[in-house]
Amino acid sequence: MKKLPILALAGAGIMIAGSASAIDSTGCGLGSMAWRGQSGIAPQVLAVTTNTSFGTQTFGITFGTSGCDPNGRVTGGTQKMVFTFLENNMEQYALDASRGEGETLDTLAGILNMDTKEFAAKSQQNFAALFPDDNVDAVYVTQQIFAMLKA
Repeated sequence: MKKLPILALAGAGIMIAGSASAIDSTGCGLGSMAWRGQSGIAPQVLAVTTNTSFGTQTFGITFGTSGCDPNGRVTGGTQKMVFTFLENNMEQYALDASRGEGETLDTLAGILNMDTKEFAAKSQQNFAALFPDDNVDAVYVTQQIFAMLKA
C-alpha cells in the first residue's frame, strides 16, 4: 500500500517532465492573445482560464476572431507538429538542411504547407542560425524555423 503514493508521484513527475518542452498549450482566444509570448505555468493557466470562463475561444472559432480560424483543423497546431517531428528527426534534419535536400525537408515543407524547394533553400541558407552549435534542441530549432519563415 505504501508503494501506491510513490508510484503516483513518479507518474506525475514523468508527465510533468514530458510536457516541459511544450511550445503552446493554450490554443486561441482572448486569453491566449492577452498572455502571448509569456512562458510558465501562471500565464498558461490564466490564458486558458480566460478562454474558457468568458467563452472567447468558442466565440473566436465560430466567428474567426481572437486568433482563431473557423476553418482550422484539430491537429495540435503547426508549431507542435514541427516540434514533434524534430524531436524524432533532428539529426537527419540538420544533415538535410546543410545539403539543401532530403526527406526531412520534404516532410517539414508538407507540415508547413509550403513549397519543398523554397523550404529546402531557406533551411540551407539559414543553417547557421538553425544550428549555431551541437547543443541545440527541438524547441530552439522549431522557434528558429518560424523566425526564418517570418523574415
